[in-house]
Amino acid sequence: MSDTTPPRLAVWSDFGGVLTPPLAHTMKTFCASMGLDQQVLGRALATVTARYGTSDIMEPIDTPVVTEEAWLQEIGDVLEAEHGVTLRLTTMADAWFDGRETNHAWVAQLRKARERGAFVGMLSNMVPAWDPYWRRMIEPDGLWDDVILSFEVGHRKPSPGMFELAARRAGVPAERCVLVDDMAQNCAGAEAAGWQSVLFLDAESAGDRLASLWEDFA
Repeated sequence: MSDTTPPRLAVWSDFGGVLTPPLAHTMKTFCASMGLDQQVLGRALATVTARYGTSDIMEPIDTPVVTEEAWLQEIGDVLEAEHGVTLRLTTMADAWFDGRETNHAWVAQLRKARERGAFVGMLSNMVPAWDPYWRRMIEPDGLWDDVILSFEVGHRKPSPGMFELAARRAGVPAERCVLVDDMAQNCAGAEAAGWQSVLFLDAESAGDRLASLWEDFA
């Protein structure tokens, strides 16, 4: 993309569940590796999440309101007191990312969009301690024009501030920004901010939708 010509379209891709397998798959793998009942962990997560006034289990640690270590301490306490389960971790990162596969088909679609002249960025609600781990999965150089992570900027999807910041950094009007995300609430937030959105199901259908949008904004 030229440094002097504004991009026709800014494509912002989510990370987890888009550039990786679905989050449900990762959670299942994590629980299996820890020897945890997934439903029991889910109940403990819900209990701790409610303390922070949200139903989004990741919100406390990806802005962050609390450190991952303190959050895991709370979860461990609830598991032990309410479910008789012992889980004492200081970080989930090693187990969460162990064996996690990169969605290379989607990486290829993003490279194709960039070759067309689109601005391509990553827009993710990310836990601070997990930052080095995703970078081992996907080399940022040569793929992204920008990377915006919730813990660095103090905003998170689907808040309006996250989308306003991303549009400004891309140098593209909101209506020419596209969010590709596997979470319906994040897509709805993008649309409320005046963006286009693509609810990610697979690389091929999302790539076809991007190609269609490219033509729409010709």
